Amino acid sequence: MTETRALEGNGAGLVREIALAGRIQRGLERLYRLERAADVDAFVTHADEGQREALLVRESDDGLELLLRIPRLRDSAVDVEGAGLDPLCQIIEGVSHFVYLADRASFGREATQLELELQAEVDKYVILAASLGARAQFDERASRRLRERLYDDVSFVHEAGTVEGDRYRMANECARRFTRRLERDYVTRARFGELQGELRRFFHMGQGEKLRAA
Repeated sequence: MTETRALEGNGAGLVREIALAGRIQRGLERLYRLERAADVDAFVTHADEGQREALLVRESDDGLELLLRIPRLRDSAVDVEGAGLDPLCQIIEGVSHFVYLADRASFGREATQLELELQAEVDKYVILAASLGARAQFDERASRRLRERLYDDVSFVHEAGTVEGDRYRMANECARRFTRRLERDYVTRARFGELQGELRRFFHMGQGEKLRAA
């Protein structure tokens, strides 16, 4: 990305969320072996009550202008199986969008909205799996419970039959199938090095390749 700047960031009072966003960015960049294009913490603002995560993008003569809106974390500890998971997932999704778009822009590549949503659905599994693995063994049982929580026990803001509703449902279903294959081929056999390689390949795929892989 030749030049990227915030619109009107409002990071004050979001110390915890900004720190988390930075850790998520570092984790994704390390996994996917990416060169940093911009620091996400310079682009973060808080979502108002009732608003959900959103990456706002505007093109200008100077390049892309970005603003990442994320919710506040309400609990001191987030339970993967609890109600507090949604704000965390929104933050992961927003940072995933930011990293993906920044990487594509730095190479002059376009990215579709479906690509962004599908990658974010996979990144939620990746980040939460890494969090679980840091506390206990991440095995087939833990993977299955996480997949069910992320892709089965969900509701959608947009109705089916709308452009947004169909896009989110397709991204959810494709991510569910893809992570199920990862679980079957790699997690059950503890082949985590190969798992990381497959995740890297998926990240760099375009939309058509991603859909076929899923």
